[in-house]
Amino acid sequence: MNIEFIAGFAVIAPDPAASRGLYVEALGLPLEAAPGSDYFHSERVGGSKHFGVWPLAEAAQACFGEPEWPSEVTVPQASVEFEVANAAAVADAAAELRDAGFELVHDAREEPWGQTVARLLSAEGLIVGISYAPFLHGAA
Repeated sequence: MNIEFIAGFAVIAPDPAASRGLYVEALGLPLEAAPGSDYFHSERVGGSKHFGVWPLAEAAQACFGEPEWPSEVTVPQASVEFEVANAAAVADAAAELRDAGFELVHDAREEPWGQTVARLLSAEGLIVGISYAPFLHGAA
């Protein structure tokens, strides 16, 4: 697996409004949400390709297809995504992780916004994604 860069980092917010109070209002980060989403994010925070405040309900939906985080699974505090060269490399990385004994939350799949990602939950309680986002590579 060849990680090219950290694609993004997001805090997981059980109370999105309170988290926005810190990151948007107090710190003044230029975070905005797409219509219909409570996921505030930006590609305009210096030193980061992507920074976000990811509501726990949306993280649960992305990982498990349900709006509630499963009670038997550690509730994550943050999400970090590591970028690879292309979408096929995401599937290869997922297989490599499985072969190394890691249990994936979900295998490589394309999200509606065009990113291909596979995710696992680390021992530290982080959602770890291996991803390819064409828009981070200058591709459409």
